[in-house]
Amino acid sequence: MAKIDTTPSTVANNALQSLPFGTLIGGPLSACVEAQKQAALTSWEFIRDVGLTDTEDGGKKAIYVNFEYRKDGHSVTLSLPLLTIVPIPYMAIREIDIAFKARISAASATSQTDKKSTAMEMGMKSNTSVNIGIVKSSLELSTSISSKKDSTATRESKYSVEYTMDVNVKAGQDDMPAGMAKVLEMLNTSIDSINTKGELNVSNQVVSLKDGGSTYISYKNTEGYYAPQDIKLYKYEDFKPKAELTSTDLQKAADDSGILCVFKNEGFYCAKAGERMLVINVTK
Repeated sequence: MAKIDTTPSTVANNALQSLPFGTLIGGPLSACVEAQKQAALTSWEFIRDVGLTDTEDGGKKAIYVNFEYRKDGHSVTLSLPLLTIVPIPYMAIREIDIAFKARISAASATSQTDKKSTAMEMGMKSNTSVNIGIVKSSLELSTSISSKKDSTATRESKYSVEYTMDVNVKAGQDDMPAGMAKVLEMLNTSIDSINTKGELNVSNQVVSLKDGGSTYISYKNTEGYYAPQDIKLYKYEDFKPKAELTSTDLQKAADDSGILCVFKNEGFYCAKAGERMLVINVTK
């Protein structure tokens, strides 16, 4: 019985096992992870460079954009964070398809031919004659032996390994992270209309000394920030501010938004901040 040649199957199995599956599959995945990392870095750089600016203490604060328009007959400014009106790039890889095909061909062919031929020929020839007392005898012997052996052996082996890989990556705009969505929600609440000359408010412009003689004054500057330090109080005479009030005229306490003033004497006073001025009448 002829012996089955298992060499092709052995070679094919070894070739399949030697394929670098870790590199073939892990390489595209690692590249996608690196691409996702770069996309996240790009998003942060956009937010940092476009929507934020440095503060004096080394921190960051949002950049506001001001639009001036008309409202109720007055010129006002709409102040809103830049990040709330520009699209923030959030690119993300949604799907990765890796199609891998391997084709291994292994073949072995062995051909052997043995041919042997042997020929042998032997002959004897005798001729006897009598000629007048003379006897003549002739003996002829002929022998022929031939031997031939032909042997042919052929062995052929063919092995090939082929593989192809298709990688399809699908990416698109990703949902905004929860943290950034919360930040934008808070920034949306900070959108405000600001008077181009600032806003000065007094809780009571007519103050009675009997009721304590107090009033609360707040001021927003042209950038929309409370600036109680900009509020100045003066005596008001001849329809214009005169000398600035001192501790003998009133007591005051400031907070982040404004100041609480307690007047000691009756008369006319005025609060002034920026381009704004309001008159306060203090009565007995």
